[in-house]
Amino acid sequence: MDRLAGKTAIVTGGASGIGAATVQLFVEEGARVLIADTQVERGEKLASTIGEAALFCRVDVTREDDLRRAVDECVSRWGRLDCMFNNAGFGGALGSIETTTVEEFDITFDVLLKGVFLGIKHAMRVMRPQASGSIISTASVAGLKTGESPHLYSVAKAAVIHLTRSVALELGEYGIRANCICPGIVATPLAAGSPKVTPEALEKLAHGLKKAQALGRVGQPQDIARAALWLASDEAEWVTGHAQVVDGGAYAGRPWHRQPDWITADRPLKLYRPEGR
Repeated sequence: MDRLAGKTAIVTGGASGIGAATVQLFVEEGARVLIADTQVERGEKLASTIGEAALFCRVDVTREDDLRRAVDECVSRWGRLDCMFNNAGFGGALGSIETTTVEEFDITFDVLLKGVFLGIKHAMRVMRPQASGSIISTASVAGLKTGESPHLYSVAKAAVIHLTRSVALELGEYGIRANCICPGIVATPLAAGSPKVTPEALEKLAHGLKKAQALGRVGQPQDIARAALWLASDEAEWVTGHAQVVDGGAYAGRPWHRQPDWITADRPLKLYRPEGR
């Protein structure tokens, strides 16, 4: 239970879903964590429940001053920053390209891409003098394939993956690692489309989608938190520029029971045998 002993971290979107699960797991493994989120009530409650190892800071990831302040607060409180988890997100603009407004485009990319860029920028500012650090960003399998998510969400997550790989080449020269996680469908408020979704609604969502997963269930926030824990720990000290897929097999394809009959049907193979053999 000490894989992050002595380390400090910032988790954006840390008040609920994947973020909250990561905050709790990081603390259990010895870290001190700054919870960065716009959900003040939830964030303060989580920090209060955890105690001295957690601190809440209201952060809108689209605002550079907010992220700068969060990083400064972390360093002021604990003296360093070892892990930056750029996790804040939402579903973004829905519908066709024809009906998508410029305002919807802007806010989607502000949250899903600019927020990651700003998190990397200000984490690097304090990690570079340390000559160490792990920067993790939440991407998505939607950034690896299309057709199962809104247009702009898919494009923004693809950009997060590419940004991660690109900056890893720069940050590596200073001993800083940059990786991202590509979740599949995870039972969180984001997947349900509402930050106020009830536990019962999340359970219904998970039940309805489990047959679409190769492993027979949708993801839980803890599944992604465990991946973030590994990337934040010294166990992953030789891993950078990596897009870690954690999706129950969704990126691999459709579960076997959803494959076409001509693939799954058991029938003897009619071997081709040339004459004379």
